[in-house]
Amino acid sequence: MDLFCGAGGLSEGFRWAGFNVILGLDNEETFMETFAANHEEAKIVCGDIRKISVNEVKKMIKHEKVDVIVGGPPCQGFSSLRPYRASTIEDERNDLYMAFALFVDFFRPKVVVMENVVGLITHNSGHTLDKILDRFESLGYAVDWRILNAASYGVPEKRERFIMIATRNKSAVRFPAPTHYFSGRVIGHKDKGRYILADTNHPKALSVNDAISDLPPLSSGQQAHEYDREPETPYQRDRRSGSTKLTLHKAANHNDKMLEVIKHAGENINFIPKHLITSGFSSCYSRLSGNDPSTTITVKFQSPASSKCIHPTQDRTITPREAARIQSFDDSFIFKGSITQICGQIGNAVPPLLGRAIASTVSQLLNQTGRKTINYAITQSS
Repeated sequence: MDLFCGAGGLSEGFRWAGFNVILGLDNEETFMETFAANHEEAKIVCGDIRKISVNEVKKMIKHEKVDVIVGGPPCQGFSSLRPYRASTIEDERNDLYMAFALFVDFFRPKVVVMENVVGLITHNSGHTLDKILDRFESLGYAVDWRILNAASYGVPEKRERFIMIATRNKSAVRFPAPTHYFSGRVIGHKDKGRYILADTNHPKALSVNDAISDLPPLSSGQQAHEYDREPETPYQRDRRSGSTKLTLHKAANHNDKMLEVIKHAGENINFIPKHLITSGFSSCYSRLSGNDPSTTITVKFQSPASSKCIHPTQDRTITPREAARIQSFDDSFIFKGSITQICGQIGNAVPPLLGRAIASTVSQLLNQTGRKTINYAITQSS
């Protein structure tokens, strides 16, 4: 059951791990169209979770057993990327975790997974996280959390996510062991600390080039509909599996002034001559490094003024296809909506490969109970 499912990146990872996705819920219509297109077997609920009856949802799934509920209640109020972040006004969406907990209390799944932005752990001086943990513990669950970095699990992107796992049988909560190495912050403990995993016995984290070097080169405003070469890495081969047509590989149409800025772009804003720009964050107007994992893909990945999103070698921002590749979506994954809406779906998603790593650990927890058939309802918000 995927409540607040968004485009379904987390659900996709659970599906790859062998789970049956039985229901998706979100209040964004285009997100639900994307979710439905990729999870035809799942029931679809589009609306505000606070106004949806758990009894009605129970009727929809009939006699299906819900072993796992996954969710990511809206995170805008916790994010360091949100506009007006200095505001002291509480974002009312931050209490949507209570609606999430209501579904958990009603369906009583064996395992609960809650994901969010890392800003959750410091929001309201940590009191918000304490309230969330207390709520799930009051429902009889053993609860623990970590900050996981997608680059540690085969995603060519340094994307951190808060992950909480709760188990009903009070068995020790476990988290997926990293499969790839990179030098960076990757995991957090309940004391809100972080440490660096540096096990060089793991394969090196995948790079941007590992993800997108097989895609046809484009100039500003151009689009390609066909692959023009074979996959160059195992990652590219995996992402292209089942796909014969190239979709969403269309470059943003930059004006002459922006193209002049992009031509000077380097690893940070300091590469841009002062007369071309007047302000910006250090990561704005800068290129992704082809030899390293990407920085976090945001919803504004076609706007150089908003994030580090310029192609490593080509004078343009990355395309929706390139962003989806970096986020570990298969090329065959169907996105619905306008280009702006699709960019939002990609930028807000949990990378499916990170989802699969989490799902594999959840499967181990469930197998401890002896149950072999696994269904789940994922909840995750836009």
